[in-house]
Amino acid sequence: MIVVLMGVTGTGKSTVGKLFASQFGWTFVEGDDFHPRANVEKMRQGIPLNDEDRKPWLDAIRHRLEQAGQRGENVVLACSALKHSYQHYLAGYDPEAVRFVYLFGSPEVIRQRLAERTGHFMNPALLASQFDALEPPEDAIRVDIGEPVPAIVAEIRTKLGI
Repeated sequence: MIVVLMGVTGTGKSTVGKLFASQFGWTFVEGDDFHPRANVEKMRQGIPLNDEDRKPWLDAIRHRLEQAGQRGENVVLACSALKHSYQHYLAGYDPEAVRFVYLFGSPEVIRQRLAERTGHFMNPALLASQFDALEPPEDAIRVDIGEPVPAIVAEIRTKLGI
């Protein structure tokens, strides 16, 4: 199974994903690690990525998911996956194995989290562009980020039936 924790920056995808993966002994994959250096620099400067910028990033993530599928590896992926086209592309190798979990919260809560976050390349000024691009999947499990991380993980587990 591949669980994709998706949503805009600051929703806790990585934090939730690491805890979720550790509870099952699954592999946690950080989608940000697959960005080419040019993408990281654009985001650091507050320049939104376009579809062309995201293509090599999505290719690299999909390749990693294909490897996981070939090995029978269960993965929790933290990845914004903002647009339907990105979601379809990531799930395309095996749609039955990929489940999307949409982590959502109010822009105000997320802005506050970003103001408190340190050590991340994503410029908080890009939050508005991420909300503009956001197209949550219709069939995604929806989880509000207002609860503590262990409660969010428990809700995801319950909704996935695992």
